[in-house]
Amino acid sequence: MPREIITLQCGECKRKNYSGTKNKKTTTERIELKKFCPFCRKHQPHKEIK
Repeated sequence: MPREIITLQCGECKRKNYSGTKNKKTTTERIELKKFCPFCRKHQPHKEIK
């Protein structure tokens, strides 16, 4: 299976807020996206965790 389910964790409060998929053949490194954290109530960088 080329797509993998990932979880995104807030960089500030370390809570797991988002999940999604990524193509592990084309994107081998971990993803970091700036998304809204409902617990911090602002946009924070979210990093991929396993």
